[in-house]
This record gives sequence, C-alpha cells and structure tokens, in this order.
Amino acid sequence: MELKETIQPLYTIVPNLVNKQAFGHRNRNKLWEYGYNAQYDIVIISKDGTLGEVYCINGVNIGLPKKPTHIPKKNDKWEVEEYPKELSKISQMSDWNKKDKEFKIKWIDYIEKEFVRREEGYWFINKGEPTYITGSHYMYLQWSKIDIGLPEFREANRILYIFWEACKADPRCFGMCYLKIRRSGFSFMASEECCNIGTQIREGHIGIMSKTAKDASDLFTKKVVNMYWNYPFFFKPIQSGMDKPKTELEFSLPASKITRKNMDNRHLEDKDSLNTSISWRSTGDNSYDSQKLQLLIEDEAGKVIEGNILSAWRVRKTCLRLGSKIIGKCMMGSTSNKLSQGGENYKKMFHDSNPMERSNNGQTKSGLYALYIPTEWNLEGFIDEYGWPIVDASPKNPVMGIDGVKVTMGVIEWWQNEVNALKKDADALNEFYRQFSRTISHAFRDESQSSLFNLEKIYSQIDYNEGHEELGYLVRGHFAWYNGVRFGKVIWIPNRKGRFLVSWIPPLELQNQVMERNGLRYPLQEHIGAFGCDPYDIKGVVGGGGSKGSLHGKTGFHMLPNAPLNDFFLEYVARPETPEIFFEDVLMALHFYGMPALIENNKPRLLYYLKNNGYRPFAMNRPDKHKSQLSSTEIEIGGIPNNSEDIKQAHAGAIQTYIEKFVGYDSEGHYRPPDTIGTMPFNETLKDWAAFDIDKRTKHDASISSGLACMATQKNSYLPQVVKKSVNISWATYDNRGFQSEIIL
Repeated sequence: MELKETIQPLYTIVPNLVNKQAFGHRNRNKLWEYGYNAQYDIVIISKDGTLGEVYCINGVNIGLPKKPTHIPKKNDKWEVEEYPKELSKISQMSDWNKKDKEFKIKWIDYIEKEFVRREEGYWFINKGEPTYITGSHYMYLQWSKIDIGLPEFREANRILYIFWEACKADPRCFGMCYLKIRRSGFSFMASEECCNIGTQIREGHIGIMSKTAKDASDLFTKKVVNMYWNYPFFFKPIQSGMDKPKTELEFSLPASKITRKNMDNRHLEDKDSLNTSISWRSTGDNSYDSQKLQLLIEDEAGKVIEGNILSAWRVRKTCLRLGSKIIGKCMMGSTSNKLSQGGENYKKMFHDSNPMERSNNGQTKSGLYALYIPTEWNLEGFIDEYGWPIVDASPKNPVMGIDGVKVTMGVIEWWQNEVNALKKDADALNEFYRQFSRTISHAFRDESQSSLFNLEKIYSQIDYNEGHEELGYLVRGHFAWYNGVRFGKVIWIPNRKGRFLVSWIPPLELQNQVMERNGLRYPLQEHIGAFGCDPYDIKGVVGGGGSKGSLHGKTGFHMLPNAPLNDFFLEYVARPETPEIFFEDVLMALHFYGMPALIENNKPRLLYYLKNNGYRPFAMNRPDKHKSQLSSTEIEIGGIPNNSEDIKQAHAGAIQTYIEKFVGYDSEGHYRPPDTIGTMPFNETLKDWAAFDIDKRTKHDASISSGLACMATQKNSYLPQVVKKSVNISWATYDNRGFQSEIIL
C-alpha cells in the first residue's frame, strides 16, 4: 500500500537475507524456530515453523510467518467475528462440562480455532493486501473490551504488536521502550497483554507501574480487571478472591485448552494450581524489588516526577532476569513530560534503547528496544476504514473514516494548521509537539522559558534537517596522515563509525594549506574560517562517563567561490579512549583545513600538545585582549579562559547572534527570504543549544566549542577598544604692537 512521501514509513521489507535454497528447505520442513536466529540476524516471531517477509523496524529484523495460500477475503478489511450467542451464555468451565456431546461437537472447532489464533496470529485481507497480526494483537482486537467497546484495527498498532512480539522472542531483549503520542491506545494494549499472558502462564507474577499510584490503580481496576471479565470462558482461569479486586488479580486454576480429544473430560478445570497474579504497585525505585516478574508494565514512564525512571529501571530490571537469563519482559510506553519534569530521564532511557547500538553481549544499554511511531500514523479522526492514516482528503474528495464519518482534511495538513496557530505561543507549541510529535525531537521538546536561545528557530532547523537526511549533506568519517607520515598531508576517510561529521570537504587546492617556518607550522586559511574547541584531558572518571571532547569548524565571511559562507562545516563530539587520541584528531583536522582554533585553556593539555608538536600558531590567542595584556601562560600556549562573566556573556551572545541570522526561518526577512531555511546542519549541536544552561556550562560540550568557533570567526568584534585621550594644546596669543611683542594671558 503506497503512501505519499510526506508520511514516514514504519518499516522496510528486507529482501534476500536468506539464500533461496536454505529458505525453501527450511520452509518445506518448518524448521524456523521462534526466537533470535543469529546466523541470519533475524528475530523469528513465526510459531508455525515457516518464514515469510522480514520487516526491519528500527534496526530489528523481524521474521513473519509465511503467507497462507488461501486467505478468506470477507469484506476486505478487519472485522470482529461475532461471538456465538450459545457460547456467550457460558461463564465458566464447569458450565461447559455440563453440556452434552452434541453441543460440544458443534462448537469445538470454533474454540480450537481461537486457541490457534491466540498462539500463532491471524491473517486477513485488508484493502486487497494479505495482512498478518500477532496472537496478542488478535486477542486485543477480538476479545478486549475498551472504553469504546472493541478496539479498531490500526496499521500503526499492527506494527507495534509485531515489534513487541520480537521483543518477547529475542532472548537478548528485556522488552520495549515505546515513545508514543496521546490517545494512541497504549494503556489498553498493555492491559490486554497483562490479561493475555496472565491467563496462560503458571507460577507467574505480572506487575503494573505508572507515573503515580492512582494511575497504576486505575489501569488495573478499570482496564485489566474489566478486560479479564469480558474474556470468553475458554480463555478464563479460575479466579481466587474478590470478583472485582482492587489491588491483585489471582488465578488459582488454569484455563485448560479445550480440544476435540479432551472436550468430554469433566475434570479439565481440576489441573495443578496456576498460582499466577496481576498486581500494581506505588511509584518508587524499589517497587517489586526482589520479586520475579514475567511481565512488567511501565505506563507513562516519561511523566514520573517523584522518582527517577532510570534508577528505578535498574532495580526493576533485576526482577526480569535470573543471572544472565532473561525470564520476563517489560512493556514500557509514554509521551514525554517537560525535560525538567521527568522528560529528561525518559529521553535518556529511550536513546539508551537503540537496537543499533549494542554491547558485546548483544544488548542495548538499557536492555530494551526503542520504538517510535509518529502522530500521522495513529491520530484519532484521521484513520480510514482500513486502519491506515488519511493523508489526502478535501471537501471535494473526502475519505471515509474508521468511525463512518467522512474526513475532509489530511492528517498532515491538520497538524501543520495546529502548529501555525500556536507559533506565537512557544510553550503551547512545544506542549503540542510533545503530545502529537512527528519526529523524536518533537517528542522531547522543552519549555521555551528554560532556553537561553530562540527555540522556534532551533527546532524548525532540526525538523528540516531530520526531513532531509536522505539528501546526504553530512558524511561521517575520520582523518589520517597520508601513508602514516605525521606532519605531511592529512586525508579524509569516510567511515560510518568515525567521530567526525562534516558537511564540507574543501577541494584539493584548499586542503593542507600549512606553511612551515623556523620549526613552526602556520595556518594559511584563517581568512576562510576557524575552529572552536572544548577539550577534555582526563583519561577516565569514577563510574565512567565524563565530559566529551568537542570541536566545531565554521567559515566566516570571505570572497572564495568554492567554500561556504558563515556556515558550520564540522562537528566532533566524542570521548575517545584516551585524551591523546582526541588531541591527535584535533591536530589533523586543523592541519587538513589549514585553519586555527580558539581553544578553552582551563584544560591546557591540548594547547601544550599543539605547542610541543610545532602547532602553536594554530592556537589562537584570546580575542578580547591585546597581546601586551596576555599572561605569560597565554603567550606561551594561547587559548581563552571560559569562566569569567565577560567571556560567558560574549560566548552566549555569539551563539545567539548566529542563531538569529543563520538558523531556522527568518520570519521577518531581515537576513534572508522568510521561506528560506537556515544552513546549520548539525542536529546534535542544535539540540545542545536548545538545552543550554549558562550556569551549567560543563554539561554542554557542543555549545562551548560551537560558540568559540563563532567567536573565532568574528574575533575582530571582541578587540578591546583603544581609548583615545584628547591632547589640549594651548596656543599663546601675542600683542605685536610696538617694537616688542607681549604675550596676552
């Protein structure tokens, strides 16, 4: 099913991961096993031994079952199958056991079919396309009663359930960290999973957490318990205790799988005890500490204010493992609060869950797998009758919505109208972005009063950059000495794992423009641009972490046709294993571009490194003082202190000026046409600017070095003004009458 380019795909189909011979052999013999297949790097969610299409969702290759040869078309879309009235009158297994054989023969195929669908998933035709949903998704759509009755089918939720099934199947994974929008149905889907898993496992415990104790209690009593009571009798275990419990739902006897062979067994319910429970806990780092959980629901984890979801997760994670073996999974989902109100911790949790960044044990830093689904895929009022987003609609060409109401506007047009209406209210706009995000950066927008800089410009630039990543403006890589000869020529080597990100590689005639004289090397292209650098010089810190080394290259105003004007062209924000690696990285970058750097001298080892290697002329002196005013150390190594109030203000002002002139849209048209976007390509730096706190500068390495680069390319603006003293010359006046002149006082 094709969509316009304005909507982001949720997955890609990965072809040819398995060679045709192996693929055919394994499918014929049904040899594909549920779980992670390391040979082909596929998480198999198929439970029938077959493998069909492989979806790549956020870096995870997920193998679906093979399409059946025949799928009933029905009404060409998802429809709930009506529960037979004769069966709906049965409330528990004991009532079934009392039925005669004729009744059981009539309905046994129906019941067996439901168990198969619950286990293996379900295929149906949706708008002409064979469509697969997992067993959990089937249970949600067919058997889970929510606030509107039975849920609607949405393509976005289909992808979420497929991703969640992969998290359950992958033995390296602790679960899912889902960054969602408002009213996406996550709480109901999480509640369904509590019921679905809780009614199947033995000796298990399922836990529920939310942003507050009341929220956790409401999810349990108003969603989980109600869903359980609406399950058909053949899926319901025997419950212990109260019919409508307030804190814990306990199952004493399992719901035995009814088959044609055992349908006459009157002792189906007399099995060993199930001893499974579903409960909720108050928000706290030590909730469920020392307990073993098969499933943990973390609802609204991005809104936890009283506590820290990061430290709480470290504790709760131990409830899901026995040694190195993962025995339970976490279903975590939330929108993000303001960064100061729990959002910052959830942002870190989400980014620590990137499946494309793994340890040697094959796990992400958090152990979870991150998933993000943009607003346009799941916004109420803009879903068509097939569960897909309505992108194109107008009064002349309306589209039938899933609720039977015609929709006359596309979802992206509606979203943009909302954004335009809020542009003059930055805080309201950022709140809207967080609730109805179209990008990950939208989802973590902060309140405007907490930023020193113009967030509207910064975020519009980020949005533009994220929407044009495919154009390949940025290249990652590293620098190296040609043939390994230091101080000769430096070359650029593209490398996806490189620490440098660049937008401009100068032509050959502008590379390595360095002059050597009297044992010193001089940059010959300061007239084109300069660097700013915030170094680090400590090998390690207790507990790991520590600040990063940061380097930014920026051009100024010049007359050359083959170099950008007033643009940042290089970003380096990294912490190599040793400071010496960082120092050499910086030296090679300066040499390659032939430009000097304004370097913070509070950590002077980099400056001494340059001096000792003959690159003292590459280390700029502080521009706010004449050479005669520099200290002996500043004369020796150069650099600028970054702790005086004057320097702090000048530094922040340099960034602020750059943002106003060259970032985002210039709505007033002062510096460029209002519909022309700015030229700042580096989103990591833009995000650091958005979060910049002038009183906590050490947390913002990218802001420090980029601000110094701005100052370096405008160094003449910071020269101290020479105070010109007026000289009062008094000319004497004479009376020249007579033979002798006389002075007149």
